[in-house]
Amino acid sequence: MKNGDTRKQNEVAVFSLLEAGLGALHIETSARQREQLVQLVFLLDHWAARINLTGHRDPLAITSHLVLDAAALSQSLIEISGARSLADLGSGAGFPGLPLAILHPHLAVALVDSRLKRNHFQREARRQLGLERVTPILGRAEQLEPALSDIVIAQAMAKPTRALEMMLRWARPGALLVLPASENAQEPPSPPGVGKLSLREYNVPGTTTHRKLWVARAHSA
Repeated sequence: MKNGDTRKQNEVAVFSLLEAGLGALHIETSARQREQLVQLVFLLDHWAARINLTGHRDPLAITSHLVLDAAALSQSLIEISGARSLADLGSGAGFPGLPLAILHPHLAVALVDSRLKRNHFQREARRQLGLERVTPILGRAEQLEPALSDIVIAQAMAKPTRALEMMLRWARPGALLVLPASENAQEPPSPPGVGKLSLREYNVPGTTTHRKLWVARAHSA
């Protein structure tokens, strides 16, 4: 089979998987947004073949475990529709920040990561997908000058209480703080400046993946 035929089949499969997953989440998208999501999948797949950006090594896995995971996350954050800005700390290859920027184009999204190769990928994705409101930032979240945001999401970059302290630097007064929780999560102590934590859960469509999140508000000034 020719490479072009294989690519076309993969694109059709990815598009079908996206359509099914977004439909299951009741997320409406434009043709342009779906095109951007598919483009993001294949851009990451191309880069991942050369440098270590993700453990997911084929377009369908990237679609399910990164793109649709981000889409499901966004459905658990009803506050996202009223937010103007989002900071994704420790964003790696740009997830969930890049899919969130595509699905919610009103958001200004800061992608923060300390690894140069991942920052290179983020900048290339911004350029190729036309994501003008995405800003890749190279450096450590605790050392950079923060871009204050309405929503701050952090990956598993530190113990929960320490991560929340770090997230506060990037949070506007009253901002929503979103932190992954383990399966048997026990509520961590809230540092000064952070309100009571609540636990939210979501499922990633088409997979057996179940996620939990700690969510809290930064105190208002």
